[in-house]
Amino acid sequence: MPETQWRNECPRPQPFTKTQGRNDHPDHSPPHKEAKKSMRIALIAHDNRKLAMIKLVADHKAAFEGHELFATGTTGKLISEHTGLGVHCFLSGPMGGDQQIGSLVATGQMDMVIFLRDPLTAMPHEPDVSALLRLCDVRDIPVATNLGSARMFVNDLLKAR
Repeated sequence: MPETQWRNECPRPQPFTKTQGRNDHPDHSPPHKEAKKSMRIALIAHDNRKLAMIKLVADHKAAFEGHELFATGTTGKLISEHTGLGVHCFLSGPMGGDQQIGSLVATGQMDMVIFLRDPLTAMPHEPDVSALLRLCDVRDIPVATNLGSARMFVNDLLKAR
């Protein structure tokens, strides 16, 4: 795929700081009870699971509003187009997007990962997928790899509102 083709899928990511978009308190005082913590949520879906991801986010849009969403290229573009939610897009998974999200997991800048995988299709970037899942385990980042666990995460997001 030509370089310009995948770069045009989604806007280039903008630099951000670790605390950008969060309800951090510089004086280290606890937040007021009304304050809601904004979470950083990664959304990734293999090609055969993209429609399921779009449906999950669209059906539970209220759960994702107010959180900072990150996604690999095409998945992020589709979610944004179908839901109107703002999504920080990285490269497509095979072009390094899984690794970009993995770097945020490794540095403690991601709170949750929803990764709808296609377990029945061999992926050329399977080592990247395995590395991302390993990082989630090492850093104790909740990761959902199927719709059942993703729905549980979404229900938890709704309860936290």
